[in-house]
Amino acid sequence: MHRVLEYPEDGELVVCTVKSVKNYGAFADLDEYEGKEGFIHVRDVATGWVKYIRDYVREGQKVVCKVLAVDSQKGHIDLSLKQVNEHQKREKIQLWKNEKKAEKLIEIVAEKLKKPPEQLMEDGLSEIIESYGGMFAVLEQAALDPKAFKKEAGKRKWIASLIEVAQENIQPPKVEIIATLEITCPAATGISMIRDALINYSDSGRANISIRYMGAPKYRIEVSAADYKIAEEELKKTFDSINNDMNQCGGTAKLIRD
Repeated sequence: MHRVLEYPEDGELVVCTVKSVKNYGAFADLDEYEGKEGFIHVRDVATGWVKYIRDYVREGQKVVCKVLAVDSQKGHIDLSLKQVNEHQKREKIQLWKNEKKAEKLIEIVAEKLKKPPEQLMEDGLSEIIESYGGMFAVLEQAALDPKAFKKEAGKRKWIASLIEVAQENIQPPKVEIIATLEITCPAATGISMIRDALINYSDSGRANISIRYMGAPKYRIEVSAADYKIAEEELKKTFDSINNDMNQCGGTAKLIRD
């Protein structure tokens, strides 16, 4: 499945395959822009004086370049290799790999439905991809929270297959925060009330929450979620629920961040 895009924007990072190398620069195909070729002038290959350009680039090599200028009328795209640092390169390559994987998974969805991928794009997938900022982001969200597509599922019959394929093949990102709970309850049935408080905390399903006994009055709480914002929100909600139960029995609850 190929997505036909026009031209990259100035300043954009692009994945390229070096096509040919000359003494004055290198020509490279833009992998994300089908049929588009860019030129890396020798002065933009590396910082300092480049004596032998092939010490830096070679035919068939995958590189990440920064777009310096685009002339769509002439079909010229000027690229820079030296203006991309290692962090940017690794991040861009990973994003590119994710999108390639997503394309393969969308093809699997289409095969399940016995439809060409292009038909899914025409049937609303392209709009969903645009709203999420990428094909992989759509699949990642489908794997993490299928309910996010509840409204679309009523209109698009292929949503169920997309969610199924996503859950089988995408591992949602996870972050984890850890804290210690100090809980006391002076009531005669304090142990039972603490146990009930730890069982009855509100769980929205947005995070995985684990609470383990460390030795009175301490408990270890671990919260894993898609991002730190969600994890922090769920930690606060869990603590508030437990603290409320302890207040009702004359006890205390204290949260200590590790």
